[in-house]
Amino acid sequence: MSTDIKCPNCGAGFDVENVISAELDQKYQKEYQKRLQDSLSKMDSEKKKLEEDQRTFEEKRKKENEMFLQKIAQERKKMESDIHEQLHKTISSDFENKITLLESANRNNEEKLKMSRQKELEFLRKEQDLMAKEQQIEINIQKQLIDERRRLSEQIRDEEMQKVALRETEFQLKMRELEKQLDDQKKLAEEMRRKAEQGSMQLQGEAQELLLEEILRENFPFDLITEVGKGVEGADCMQIVRSSSGQEYGKIIFESKRAKGWNNNWVEKLRNDMRSKQADLAILVT
Repeated sequence: MSTDIKCPNCGAGFDVENVISAELDQKYQKEYQKRLQDSLSKMDSEKKKLEEDQRTFEEKRKKENEMFLQKIAQERKKMESDIHEQLHKTISSDFENKITLLESANRNNEEKLKMSRQKELEFLRKEQDLMAKEQQIEINIQKQLIDERRRLSEQIRDEEMQKVALRETEFQLKMRELEKQLDDQKKLAEEMRRKAEQGSMQLQGEAQELLLEEILRENFPFDLITEVGKGVEGADCMQIVRSSSGQEYGKIIFESKRAKGWNNNWVEKLRNDMRSKQADLAILVT
């Protein structure tokens, strides 16, 4: 069934599905941007915290390195002092004892230097491990951001599809209810025709049209019932189906005939009127 709607005042036409789609796209975009911004803000906070931790680590590393160098310098100075002291004490001893002391001092120095190198290597290894962890955290943050964007996109799309399906169901129920009411009106019009006893065919026909319009207005207070003027080619009246909020769902034209016999040309004329008025349904009341 066509979803084009024509304005009864200016005659301009537009597609209801396009209007709904534009509104959904705009709402989808706003909701997506909001959720995306929330995720980006969260990721930015985590990144700032990581940068703060890194600055703290760098300051601590620098301070420990300075302390380490100072300690090495102090130990070296003390070591030199101890060597000089030992040399001074043993200068009068025999040459063999002096050599033994020097060798022992050299071994001690070498051991201390070895331990210092090991500490420095351990420090460098920890620094490399920290940099690797920082890179992995950055990769995880980017991956989480991509996954969150995808999840939000799928969630919003599913929600909008459910809303569209619900609107379509409500529209189908409204049309079925309308068809039931129209069937009851046809029966009522038939009863009205049988009860009419007098008057000219033209007056009776006009009275039937007025009664039909009155019945439609009473049974469908939200719909717009328009009368086609006398002498104007087309159906007798038109019903624009609307919701309580004024949302238009479709058009129905009515042709009222009060005659003793049936004329097959009525059906063809009603079809032509339906096309010219761009109506969704056409009903012939006899």
